[in-house]
This record gives sequence, C-alpha cells and structure tokens, in this order.
Amino acid sequence: MKKIFLSSLMLLSMALMFTACEDDNGSNPTLVQPTTFALNNPVNKLVDLFESTAIPFEWSQPDYGGWPAAVEYQLEVSPTNEWNVSTDEADADEEGFTAADYAIMSSTFSVCKGEIAAEELDKALLKIYQWSEDEVPEKQTVYVRCSAVTPGAKKVYSNVVSLEVNPYYIELSDAPIEIWYLVGAGIGSKDWDNGAGSVAVGGLLPMYPIMGNEYDSRTGQGEIEYAGFFSSSVQFKLIKTPGSWDEQLNFTNVKDPGSFLADLDGDNHNIGIVEDGYYRIRLNTATDELVIERIEGAVGVYTMISMPGEYQGWSTGDNVMNPMSTSVENHDWYLMSVTYEGTELKFAADNAWDVNWGATDFPYGVGTQNGSNIPVAAGTYNVYFNDILGTYNFVLQ
Repeated sequence: MKKIFLSSLMLLSMALMFTACEDDNGSNPTLVQPTTFALNNPVNKLVDLFESTAIPFEWSQPDYGGWPAAVEYQLEVSPTNEWNVSTDEADADEEGFTAADYAIMSSTFSVCKGEIAAEELDKALLKIYQWSEDEVPEKQTVYVRCSAVTPGAKKVYSNVVSLEVNPYYIELSDAPIEIWYLVGAGIGSKDWDNGAGSVAVGGLLPMYPIMGNEYDSRTGQGEIEYAGFFSSSVQFKLIKTPGSWDEQLNFTNVKDPGSFLADLDGDNHNIGIVEDGYYRIRLNTATDELVIERIEGAVGVYTMISMPGEYQGWSTGDNVMNPMSTSVENHDWYLMSVTYEGTELKFAADNAWDVNWGATDFPYGVGTQNGSNIPVAAGTYNVYFNDILGTYNFVLQ
C-alpha cells in the first residue's frame, strides 16, 4: 500500500513538472520580425531651422512578438521621400558620381522618443541639394522616418511623416576629429584632474590625429594616437569629454595587453603600467579599441620647444611652448589662444636648429627632421605638439 502511495506521488510530481515546463514555454515568446512601426506626426509642422535647436519625435516600439527587446533607433530625413542613397554612401564614392537623397541623423536612442538637431538637419539638406548661398529656398518639405534594430532581427522602418522647414545657408565642413584624453596618476601636471579647463594645462593630455588616416566626415571618428614616458605603478584611463566621467575607456578596452600592462587596482577601471618605459597608444574611436605598445630605441628628451617662423623672424628663442607634464619626463607641449595672420613655422628643440620638425600638412600632421615649413592659415589656435611622434595639432578656437 505504501509503495502504491509513493508511486502515485511520483506520477503527480512528474505531471506537475511537465505542466510547469509547458507554462514556461508559453511565457517565453519567440522573436518575431516586424514589418513596420508607428512614428507619430511632429507637433510642430513648420520649423525655422535657424531659430530652433532641435525637433522632437515620438514613436511606438516595433512588435517583436512580446519579446522584451533592447532596440536602437535612428531618425532619417529626406527632402524627396526617396530612400535610395544616404549621404554617408555618397561620401564614400571617391569619384563623386553618387548623389544622395536622404541622410541618417547621428544620434541613436534606446527609448521611443528622440530629436533631430536643427543644424544637423539643415546641413543634411545643403549636402543633398548642394545649394549655394543664394539658392536656399524660403521653405522646404522634409520627410522623416525612424529605423529600429535589435539583435536577432533585421532593421525595420517606421511610416514616413512630413514637416515644413525654413532652411538657411551654412558653410559645410566635416565634423571635427574626435579627440580623447589621458587622465590619471602621473598624467599631466595634476593627478586625476579631468576638469573642463584642464586640457594641457592640468591633468588631461590630448591624443593626436594620425596623418594619412581617414576620419568619418559626419562623426569625426577614426584612429588617434599618443606617445609618452610612463613610470611604473602609474594608473590612467581615457575620457572623451573634459569635465565629465560619463564616457571613459579602461583596461577592458585594451586589445591583447602585454606583460608591461596590468589591472593594478583589481577592478579593470584603470590601465596600470608595470614597467618604466615609452609607450605608444592607439585608439579607434569608432570601436573603442585600444592598442598599447612599447617604443623601443632611443627617445630624445628636450628642455624647451619653440615655434620659430616667418611671423617672428625665425627666432628659436621666442614663442616658447609650455610643457604639459611637470612631475615626470615631458614630451608634450602647448600654446593656448595663439593668433596668426597666416604664416609659415616649424617646431625646434632647445633654442637651436639641430633638432627641428616640419611638414606641409595643416592643421595637423607629423613633422620630420629638417622638414618643410608648416603653412599656418590665419586664425586663433590652441597648439599641441608631441616630440616623440613629431605630431602637431592646431585646434581652431
């Protein structure tokens, strides 16, 4: 009798288990590929792009079959309601034969609302139509759609809405190159100083564009670099925006770290230097991947870098740059808010011409020993120079 009772309990338990599994299967929905989703009409149907900062939009989440999907959204605009060639695709055509009819806005969103920057929309229209200053119309119809993408599903597009805008002329230029900054202990002249005004003068060391590399004309992203001397036990990280810790890169972003690097603080927040030495850092700002390598061979150490040029009679003793690092061996130099009327100049070491750097590139480049004079356009600049790489960057103010 006892055995029959136990057998009955086992059968009842198995039945409950099967029922529970069926319930679990029913509560775990299968990812479904949606065909579209709803983009709401904008609240403002006529927008003056010069007077506005942004145009807000809202939309519904695509129906992925009840799946709790993490979705990335982007807004796209077209003055023709045709979606054949984006401005990015047209820019990639080096021959210049491809004409764009729509533009993908740079911002991405993880919630069902976002906005289009008025200036970015205006630039997109100018890029598509190639208007001259006297060709910009008083009013232009703009069509907008939203794209959505989630892992495991194809990109899907919303319906199209329209609005009228008042465009204006603006000189088109590529986005500035995205620069990141080193900050940490033994970095610059102040430990862990990431203040908005601390680039070069405090605890933020700027990285440099790489001559010959291509940078995304819309985002300014690409590969940048830095080289310097690091003492052992130094810890540092990279930040994108001076004055903010929101976007930063650390030990987890380093690809194949060598034995000279370590997670010294044990939590992957900082990049630790194990051995004294000279190191070259390369960062791809599009992928957030870091490569750090040792620099082998002799490296010059200088007590003074100046900027002799046509504008001051080619004097190596004048227009002396400031060192960025004051507590360790320095290889970065700067001058802030320097105004030129248009001139040629070079970088020279230790008040002599024995070691000097020059090139034909501007506003950034790589100077070489006894290279050409650097042609500097009229303007006011912050000037940064790294004497290991010979790299310079004139940042227009």
